[in-house]
Amino acid sequence: MLIDSFGRVHDYLRISLLDRCNFRCTYCMPHDLPKGSFAYAKRMSAEEIDFISSVFVNLGIKKIRLTGGEPLIRKDVDAILLSLSKYPIELALTTNGSLLHKHIDILKQAGIKSVNVSLDSLDPEKFYAITKRNEFHKVLANIHLLLHEGFKVKLNAVVLANENENEILNFVQLTRDWPLHVRFIEFMPFDGNSWNQNQVVSHKKIVDLIQHHYEVNKIEDAVHDTAKKYKVPGYEGSFAVISTISEPFCGDCNRLRLTSDGKLKNCLFSKEEVDLLSPLRKGEDIIPLIESCVIAKKAERGGQFNFENKILQPQTIKNRSMIAIGG
Repeated sequence: MLIDSFGRVHDYLRISLLDRCNFRCTYCMPHDLPKGSFAYAKRMSAEEIDFISSVFVNLGIKKIRLTGGEPLIRKDVDAILLSLSKYPIELALTTNGSLLHKHIDILKQAGIKSVNVSLDSLDPEKFYAITKRNEFHKVLANIHLLLHEGFKVKLNAVVLANENENEILNFVQLTRDWPLHVRFIEFMPFDGNSWNQNQVVSHKKIVDLIQHHYEVNKIEDAVHDTAKKYKVPGYEGSFAVISTISEPFCGDCNRLRLTSDGKLKNCLFSKEEVDLLSPLRKGEDIIPLIESCVIAKKAERGGQFNFENKILQPQTIKNRSMIAIGG
């Protein structure tokens, strides 16, 4: 097992397949991409992803989620999905939803039961303003397709003050007739995304707004849940808030992240990374590197900031952009 110095067992690995996306969401994509961001030679091959995954499974990983960028634009994504499906794990996917219709049969063949779809607006014009792509109706159709095919679907919406904050109730209304789990995500700071604390819509503010219009029941959260879950009685679906900024959930974190260029991050906000790919290509044992990375994990949010004074200076945080880390 992979256990850090705080006794937290890590059995969940998120693998970014690539640092590219067919959308250009401002909260994720830096305004000025560094040269070499999309260099293929730096990226893990399908065979390397499979081997590294096998090492993690032998170390106790029980769940692997594939992310990006947008993982489904990678040409060998189907082969990767099928190769990982042979392991005794829960295999899951996070996507922007625009290409799901092309891969639905492979998802079923790989045994994927749960898909997270990023959708930050239910207004086509606002969707375009956020993503810079005219793909709203295709994404919505693919969400319906997932539900029709029996997948568990979570909708991830990053809430931004004065941008899509006024759509919170519309998202909740979606759960009346659809068995969706809508997750409102607090805006988080990453390199190049022009984070401003005034744009954060907190867990409390989101729930207070919803409770002003709906009867709301709290759902019991499972161990390691990052989302605080709620439900409107009688509705098919549910909603939740991922409160990374206002109410962190680091105490029982079980997650590790592997970037598309083979760097292991023990926290979404960690500035330290451990290179697994270069030693692997030299034929070296990567297990000690994995174990040392887990042991070095900080107690909370990468050890880079806290909110005791309720103020965060984003320029002091050293990290990658979100697209280079993986969703």
